[in-house]
Amino acid sequence: MAGSRRKLVRPQAVSARSTGRVWVDAFVEYSSGECHLAGNTVAAYRRDLVRFTTWLAGRSIPGLSIRDLADYAAWLHAQKLAPASIARHIVSLRLFFRYLQLEGALDENRAELLGSQKLWERVPKVLSPEQVDRLLESPTARDRWWRRDRALLELLYATGCRASELSGLTLPDVHLDQGHCLCRGKGDKQRVVLLGDRAVDAALAYLDQERPALVARRRSDPGWLLLSCRGRRLRRERIWELLKRYARRVGVPEEVSPHTLRHSFATHMLAGGADLRQVQEMLGHASIATTQIYTHVDTSRLKAIHRRFHPRG
Repeated sequence: MAGSRRKLVRPQAVSARSTGRVWVDAFVEYSSGECHLAGNTVAAYRRDLVRFTTWLAGRSIPGLSIRDLADYAAWLHAQKLAPASIARHIVSLRLFFRYLQLEGALDENRAELLGSQKLWERVPKVLSPEQVDRLLESPTARDRWWRRDRALLELLYATGCRASELSGLTLPDVHLDQGHCLCRGKGDKQRVVLLGDRAVDAALAYLDQERPALVARRRSDPGWLLLSCRGRRLRRERIWELLKRYARRVGVPEEVSPHTLRHSFATHMLAGGADLRQVQEMLGHASIATTQIYTHVDTSRLKAIHRRFHPRG
């Protein structure tokens, strides 16, 4: 984020007295054009900072104290945002203030003094292996495109991919004969994710028996692995909708999301004995600190070790 000062392009319409919204627009343009961040990341920054300007209500950014910024964090909490969302808002604010400091609009970045992200983190919710089994088997022949839906659920859990990453898979990315696919994550970073036999079988059934019919709804094959009922790319929003539909069918908690399957993937891998570094690589985490949160989710293995080795276990 803090690249060479010589490369910064100061938007002509921005001055030190500009409104918060103008600065947000400049920061978003910088994040996309200068830093080449992924579109979803830039969109998340924009959403977070638009909320910040709503709270700002015309106040001067340079005049904000650390107490004011702490009030902003409390305001976010009052908006009933999830702890993880509050943490992301604070990260967005820190990066925004760092940009303002680079541009000379701020002498110091008081947002860096806000409480650590860990204060707002919570242990991610995961599904049990039994719940995952029910969920992945919930699409049946009574559903119009049930093989596609079963494939997408199997792929989400088998790979730990984000919904946007699954939506972005193309046919050349998928190597079912070798049991892996090439995933493009945040910042367009590529990684290889592995596929188990069940995911491979589900994907093959979909490719053989349903995808040709979906392609036939368009003049040419768009090349995406997962297609909508109109033969277009299956959007990440639709992946969310389909997951929630099947979750309701089998009684899985209503707040389930594609990230729930990602959390479950990581937790079950670690509980099964996988190395933390390996899970970090499979999830595409830049820092192992992000992956470490999953070591706190499943305590069954620790309890078993304690019972086995502790004198009074």
